[in-house]
Amino acid sequence: MKKVITYGTFDLLHKGHVNILKRARELGDHLTVVVSSDEFNALKGKKAYTSYEDRKYILEAIKYVDVVLPEFTWEQKVDDVKDNNIDVFVMGDDWEGKFDFLQEHCEVVYLPRTEGVSTTKIKEDLKDQLLKK
Repeated sequence: MKKVITYGTFDLLHKGHVNILKRARELGDHLTVVVSSDEFNALKGKKAYTSYEDRKYILEAIKYVDVVLPEFTWEQKVDDVKDNNIDVFVMGDDWEGKFDFLQEHCEVVYLPRTEGVSTTKIKEDLKDQLLKK
């Protein structure tokens, strides 16, 4: 069995998220998704609209996802790869080169992002709409 892993916050789930999950799953037989915990987001200076538990619940309902785990630190990736017998690590190409250090443990693949959609853009659009009212 070929096992794939990817990471993200997965807040305000959208088509781009589903696309990367689908393409990641197509690289193997099993997809583990590691989701930034609320505590880790706070350390990164980020605030997700949706709680970790709700984001986990939503991801578990997606047919491409086999397992959802929490992310607490940047440093846990090597252990996650080893502990879960991962063959392929996948991230969006906006992270290109940032996780090449994992190549000694598994294949590293950077997938193109879906054009025209992002959580940041959704949040900006919603803010703009509220300011116009």
